[in-house]
Amino acid sequence: MSREAPDATRPPTSSQPLHHFGVVALVGRPNSGKSTLMNRLLAEKVAIVSDKPQTTRQRMVGILTRPQGQIVFYDTPGMHKPLHRLNRKMMQAVEEAMRDADLVCMLHDASSRMGHGDEYLLELVQRSKVPRIAILNKIDRIQKSALLPLMQRLGETGAFEEIVPISALSGEGCEALEAVLWEHLPPGEPRFGEEWVTVHSQRFLASERIREKVLEQTRDELPYTTAVVLEDWKEEAPAPAPVEIHASILVERSSQRGILIGAGGRRIKAIGSAARKELRGLLDRPVRLFLVVRVESNWREDRGLLSELERDVVSEQMPE
Repeated sequence: MSREAPDATRPPTSSQPLHHFGVVALVGRPNSGKSTLMNRLLAEKVAIVSDKPQTTRQRMVGILTRPQGQIVFYDTPGMHKPLHRLNRKMMQAVEEAMRDADLVCMLHDASSRMGHGDEYLLELVQRSKVPRIAILNKIDRIQKSALLPLMQRLGETGAFEEIVPISALSGEGCEALEAVLWEHLPPGEPRFGEEWVTVHSQRFLASERIREKVLEQTRDELPYTTAVVLEDWKEEAPAPAPVEIHASILVERSSQRGILIGAGGRRIKAIGSAARKELRGLLDRPVRLFLVVRVESNWREDRGLLSELERDVVSEQMPE
């Protein structure tokens, strides 16, 4: 679906209602709840969710369309010290998202203390030239009285137009947050049609859903060292004919391969079963999924493999 994007800088005529359009960058430390929040606001699962650090590796894009306008969300990787080429690319994605944004939202897990990483993120956010909102997430985990000192501390920085407490998991405060976002976005017309929820391709979203199931099944054993590469995608007939997907799960060591396969192949079968169910919902048709585990000792530093992982991130149907 290709069409010319409207000129968002052209003001509406007097007969047109004022619309808003803007890019909102969600930034924060790992596990601050950025992906959960974006999915909540969209009422759609775009980003995978896990309690493992570094689950989000790309700048994930979600599109929210309302009568008052359109918001493009950038869900970014959690801010951390990069130790590999992959992690450096992740941190570059955070900085690029902030540069491209009309509004920066810094999420903080209100149930955790602010540490050195949070202070560094705060300094980075303060350099942004656009309006900034502080979002205190996971308030369902704490006493409300514990919010006041944290809100006061962030308020004293003078860095934020608003400080909004929410629970992305339960939805508490999210409606109020959305209203705040609209207040701080510039006027402009939607860039995407109402049917758009994301710009990502089905291939990329499918690989992410498979990776989510890997993270769920391996718990704390392989939090950082796996990736999913789609090797083949056969869609020879329209729905409801099944899609055939062949994917490789990358690991760094042979011992990790054994963990993923499990005794008698039970774990890889469980991953495949959970992923097939998820993919049926995503693609709205049956899926034949074939998984193999591939050892690539240095994939997080391999330019070629990292490029392959990024190959299908954006849909070919993006508006021009």
